[in-house]
Amino acid sequence: MTPYLSQRREELIRTYRDGLLRDVIPFWMKHGLDRVNGGMHTALGRKGELLDSDKSVWFQGRAAWTFANLFNTVERRPEWSQAALSCAEFLHERCADASGKLHFTVTAEGDPLRMRRYVFSECFAAIGFGAVHRATGDGLWRARALAAFETFLAYHHEPGRIAPKTSPVTRPMKSLSPLMMTLAAAQDLREDLGDVVVRGRTLSDWAAITIAEIGRDFVKHDLRAVMETVGPAGEIHDHFDGRLLNPGHSIEAAWFLLREARRSGDEATKRLGLAMLDYMWERGWDREHGGVLYFTDLRGKPIQEYWHSMKFWWPQNEAIIATLLAHVMTGEARYAEMHRQVHDWAYAKFPDPEHGEWYGYLDRQGRPTSELKGCMWKGPFHLPRQKLICWKLLESAV
Repeated sequence: MTPYLSQRREELIRTYRDGLLRDVIPFWMKHGLDRVNGGMHTALGRKGELLDSDKSVWFQGRAAWTFANLFNTVERRPEWSQAALSCAEFLHERCADASGKLHFTVTAEGDPLRMRRYVFSECFAAIGFGAVHRATGDGLWRARALAAFETFLAYHHEPGRIAPKTSPVTRPMKSLSPLMMTLAAAQDLREDLGDVVVRGRTLSDWAAITIAEIGRDFVKHDLRAVMETVGPAGEIHDHFDGRLLNPGHSIEAAWFLLREARRSGDEATKRLGLAMLDYMWERGWDREHGGVLYFTDLRGKPIQEYWHSMKFWWPQNEAIIATLLAHVMTGEARYAEMHRQVHDWAYAKFPDPEHGEWYGYLDRQGRPTSELKGCMWKGPFHLPRQKLICWKLLESAV
């Protein structure tokens, strides 16, 4: 065991395990579950009060995954499986339009509000349904998980299914997001369903394909950067969108690669994941105030998004996972120091000791800009996933 783990392992296990089981999960079980209509509310104030009854469809799948995964990997508590089923059933029964495509937001009862052009709701439905299948053994959830993942893949691999964000004639572009979501979903589904075939490829094949494309087109070793958007062959567009870097997003993708390398033993994937973490830590860690910045510019130029210097909760969660996993896999002291920095900063700034859970949004100096504990984007996913993964990783570390 490394000196860092010898010194801090037990303390960190308590922080992650107890924060998960005694704080974060009870907060969402008490305040988030809609016990009338089913599913999960996420628009919660500081004390857990409901601020808006409209529902994020993303979080029906994400919450189903969180609660089912706790049931599958921590303890078979009936209340967790019931919460997962409530979210999965609400998602399946109420959140699709006539074509089967899932909405982005619905009312408390499940009436449609907003449809977006992309299919991230389907990706989160897939992992939620897969985890519920593992929890229940019900083959219907297995079939629904595979169908949702197939829909997600179809939209991203069949030309014309998703309207392009920019003119494909003037400026064709592609994004890192669908690739990293394909990778993460394939990994989670493989855990819950086995290495099954979807659209003619195994889940491991899908993981390998996405890793290859990320490494070929998005990771720029000469610039020590991971791009968020590029041209079809990895070209850099020297415009606001083309230069925009999202360090937390890239660091999240980095630990997905490290997770795959840890499973497969593939050294090339491990080196690529470590390089991605190194590059985006250099570009994203705020050396003056601490924390991971939301956006930076490839060339160091001004950024048009006004929240670029804020500290959101989820990039810190992803950096905590990535740095700890890198340290466990390599034993290198520099990753221990990176983990110490981001863990200590985030756990000093984000938690609300009075009412529980974490604030979602801080200014650059680390002061809360809002008392929101949940919204359409923040709910029981990034934070509980971080705590669960780090807790189990530390328990298995030797």
